[in-house]
Amino acid sequence: MDYLDIEKILNAFNLQLEKIGKKLEIIVCGGSALSIIGLVKRVTKDIDVLAFVEKTDGHFKIVRADFPGWLKEVISKIARDFGLPQNWMNPGPTSLVDLGLPEGLEDRLIKRNYGDNLTVYYVSRFDQIHFKLYASVDRGGYHVDDLLELKPTSEELEAAARWSMTHDVSEGYRNVLKHLLKRLGYDDVAKRI
Repeated sequence: MDYLDIEKILNAFNLQLEKIGKKLEIIVCGGSALSIIGLVKRVTKDIDVLAFVEKTDGHFKIVRADFPGWLKEVISKIARDFGLPQNWMNPGPTSLVDLGLPEGLEDRLIKRNYGDNLTVYYVSRFDQIHFKLYASVDRGGYHVDDLLELKPTSEELEAAARWSMTHDVSEGYRNVLKHLLKRLGYDDVAKRI
Protein backbone atom coordinates (compact mmCIF):
# COMPACT_ATOMS: atom_id res chain seq x y z
CA MET A 1 0.00 0.00 0.00
CA ASP A 2 1.21 3.48 -0.73
CA TYR A 3 -0.14 6.81 0.50
CA LEU A 4 -3.11 6.88 -1.91
CA ASP A 5 -4.00 3.24 -1.25
CA ILE A 6 -4.01 3.83 2.50
CA GLU A 7 -6.27 6.86 2.19
CA LYS A 8 -8.70 5.00 -0.09
CA ILE A 9 -8.77 1.93 2.16
CA LEU A 10 -9.34 3.94 5.34
CA ASN A 11 -12.18 5.89 3.72
CA ALA A 12 -13.80 2.56 2.78
CA PHE A 13 -13.14 1.32 6.32
CA ASN A 14 -15.05 4.32 7.67
CA LEU A 15 -18.03 3.47 5.44
CA GLN A 16 -18.06 -0.11 6.74
CA LEU A 17 -18.01 1.17 10.32
CA GLU A 18 -20.88 3.51 9.49
CA LYS A 19 -22.92 0.58 8.11
CA ILE A 20 -22.65 -1.34 11.37
CA GLY A 21 -23.03 1.73 13.61
CA LYS A 22 -19.58 1.60 15.17
CA LYS A 23 -17.04 4.36 15.78
CA LEU A 24 -13.35 3.72 16.12
CA GLU A 25 -10.37 5.81 17.20
CA ILE A 26 -6.96 4.20 16.71
CA ILE A 27 -3.30 5.12 17.02
CA VAL A 28 -1.19 3.97 14.07
CA CYS A 29 2.58 3.67 13.85
CA GLY A 30 4.99 2.04 11.40
CA GLY A 31 5.29 2.36 7.65
CA SER A 32 1.73 3.49 6.96
CA ALA A 33 2.03 6.31 9.51
CA LEU A 34 5.41 7.32 8.09
CA SER A 35 3.88 7.48 4.62
CA ILE A 36 0.67 9.33 5.54
CA ILE A 37 2.41 12.09 7.49
CA GLY A 38 5.04 12.42 4.76
CA LEU A 39 8.13 11.33 6.69
CA VAL A 40 9.13 8.34 4.58
CA LYS A 41 7.80 7.57 1.12
CA ARG A 42 7.60 3.82 0.76
CA VAL A 43 5.02 1.13 0.34
CA THR A 44 3.85 -0.97 3.26
CA LYS A 45 2.01 -4.24 3.54
CA ASP A 46 -0.05 -3.38 6.59
CA ILE A 47 -1.36 -0.82 9.03
CA ASP A 48 0.08 -1.29 12.51
CA VAL A 49 -2.39 -0.35 15.23
CA LEU A 50 -0.53 0.62 18.36
CA ALA A 51 -3.60 1.33 20.49
CA PHE A 52 -7.22 2.32 20.74
CA VAL A 53 -8.21 5.74 22.03
CA GLU A 54 -11.04 5.94 24.55
CA LYS A 55 -12.53 9.26 25.53
CA THR A 56 -14.53 9.47 28.72
CA ASP A 57 -15.45 12.69 30.50
CA GLY A 58 -13.15 14.58 28.16
CA HIS A 59 -10.14 12.43 29.07
CA PHE A 60 -7.99 10.93 26.33
CA LYS A 61 -7.02 7.39 27.29
CA ILE A 62 -4.68 5.11 25.34
CA VAL A 63 -5.53 1.41 25.71
CA ARG A 64 -4.36 -1.87 24.21
CA ALA A 65 -5.74 -2.63 20.76
CA ASP A 66 -7.49 -5.91 21.48
CA PHE A 67 -9.59 -6.36 18.33
CA PRO A 68 -13.21 -7.36 19.04
CA GLY A 69 -15.09 -9.70 16.68
CA TRP A 70 -16.97 -6.92 14.85
CA LEU A 71 -13.67 -5.16 14.05
CA LYS A 72 -12.12 -8.38 12.74
CA GLU A 73 -15.17 -8.78 10.46
CA VAL A 74 -14.78 -5.25 9.05
CA ILE A 75 -11.05 -5.87 8.48
CA SER A 76 -11.91 -9.10 6.67
CA LYS A 77 -14.48 -7.36 4.42
CA ILE A 78 -11.97 -4.68 3.46
CA ALA A 79 -9.34 -7.37 2.79
CA ARG A 80 -11.78 -9.09 0.44
CA ASP A 81 -12.86 -5.89 -1.31
CA PHE A 82 -9.31 -4.62 -1.88
CA GLY A 83 -7.50 -7.93 -2.33
CA LEU A 84 -5.43 -7.43 0.83
CA PRO A 85 -4.03 -10.04 3.22
CA GLN A 86 -6.29 -10.78 6.20
CA ASN A 87 -3.87 -9.06 8.57
CA TRP A 88 -3.65 -5.82 6.55
CA MET A 89 -4.65 -4.05 9.78
CA ASN A 90 -3.23 -5.63 12.89
CA PRO A 91 -2.42 -4.89 16.54
CA GLY A 92 1.17 -6.15 16.22
CA PRO A 93 2.81 -3.36 18.26
CA THR A 94 0.10 -3.03 20.94
CA SER A 95 2.22 -4.77 23.59
CA LEU A 96 4.17 -1.49 23.72
CA VAL A 97 1.17 -0.01 25.55
CA ASP A 98 1.75 -2.45 28.41
CA LEU A 99 5.50 -1.85 28.46
CA GLY A 100 5.15 1.94 28.44
CA LEU A 101 4.98 4.50 25.65
CA PRO A 102 7.36 7.43 25.25
CA GLU A 103 6.41 10.19 27.65
CA GLY A 104 4.15 12.81 26.05
CA LEU A 105 3.29 10.65 23.01
CA GLU A 106 -0.39 11.60 23.19
CA ASP A 107 0.48 15.31 22.91
CA ARG A 108 2.43 14.72 19.68
CA LEU A 109 -0.13 12.57 17.81
CA ILE A 110 -1.27 13.75 14.39
CA LYS A 111 -5.04 13.41 14.02
CA ARG A 112 -6.87 12.57 10.78
CA ASN A 113 -10.59 11.93 10.38
CA TYR A 114 -11.77 9.55 7.67
CA GLY A 115 -15.43 10.44 8.06
CA ASP A 116 -17.61 10.42 11.14
CA ASN A 117 -16.78 6.89 12.25
CA LEU A 118 -13.00 6.54 11.94
CA THR A 119 -10.37 8.73 13.55
CA VAL A 120 -6.72 7.82 13.15
CA TYR A 121 -3.95 9.33 15.26
CA TYR A 122 -0.57 8.93 13.59
CA VAL A 123 2.53 8.65 15.74
CA SER A 124 4.85 11.65 15.41
CA ARG A 125 8.38 11.63 14.01
CA PHE A 126 9.91 11.81 17.51
CA ASP A 127 7.99 8.77 18.70
CA GLN A 128 8.57 6.88 15.44
CA ILE A 129 12.30 7.27 16.12
CA HIS A 130 11.73 5.50 19.45
CA PHE A 131 9.77 2.64 17.89
CA LYS A 132 12.07 2.30 14.88
CA LEU A 133 15.20 2.17 17.02
CA TYR A 134 13.65 -0.50 19.23
CA ALA A 135 12.58 -2.51 16.16
CA SER A 136 15.99 -2.00 14.53
CA VAL A 137 17.76 -3.60 17.48
CA ASP A 138 15.29 -6.46 17.53
CA ARG A 139 14.71 -7.08 13.80
CA GLY A 140 16.95 -4.82 11.69
CA GLY A 141 16.09 -4.67 7.98
CA TYR A 142 13.70 -1.99 6.78
CA HIS A 143 13.35 -0.65 10.33
CA VAL A 144 16.97 0.53 10.15
CA ASP A 145 16.27 2.09 6.74
CA ASP A 146 13.22 3.91 8.14
CA LEU A 147 15.19 5.09 11.16
CA LEU A 148 17.94 6.55 8.99
CA GLU A 149 15.36 8.18 6.71
CA LEU A 150 14.01 10.03 9.77
CA LYS A 151 17.45 11.63 10.23
CA PRO A 152 17.41 11.57 14.03
CA THR A 153 19.64 13.91 16.01
CA SER A 154 21.95 12.48 18.66
CA GLU A 155 19.60 13.84 21.35
CA GLU A 156 16.57 12.17 19.77
CA LEU A 157 18.40 8.85 19.47
CA GLU A 158 19.61 9.04 23.03
CA ALA A 159 16.05 9.60 24.26
CA ALA A 160 14.88 6.68 22.11
CA ALA A 161 17.71 4.44 23.33
CA ARG A 162 17.00 5.21 26.98
CA TRP A 163 13.28 4.53 26.44
CA SER A 164 14.00 1.24 24.65
CA MET A 165 16.20 0.08 27.53
CA THR A 166 13.16 0.29 29.82
CA HIS A 167 11.55 -2.36 27.61
CA ASP A 168 14.52 -4.69 27.63
CA VAL A 169 16.72 -4.18 30.67
CA SER A 170 19.18 -6.95 29.80
CA GLU A 171 22.87 -6.25 29.32
CA GLY A 172 22.67 -8.21 26.05
CA TYR A 173 20.11 -5.78 24.64
CA ARG A 174 22.21 -2.80 25.74
CA ASN A 175 25.27 -4.24 24.01
CA VAL A 176 23.40 -4.86 20.74
CA LEU A 177 21.90 -1.36 20.96
CA LYS A 178 25.34 0.23 21.46
CA HIS A 179 26.75 -1.77 18.55
CA LEU A 180 23.89 -0.63 16.28
CA LEU A 181 24.33 3.01 17.29
CA LYS A 182 28.05 2.82 16.51
CA ARG A 183 27.35 1.14 13.17
CA LEU A 184 24.94 3.97 12.29
CA GLY A 185 27.54 6.61 13.13
CA TYR A 186 26.20 7.64 16.55
CA ASP A 187 29.26 6.77 18.64
CA ASP A 188 28.52 9.72 20.96
CA VAL A 189 25.13 8.26 21.84
CA ALA A 190 26.57 4.76 22.32
CA LYS A 191 29.06 6.18 24.84
CA ARG A 192 26.35 7.98 26.83
CA ILE A 193 23.97 5.06 27.33
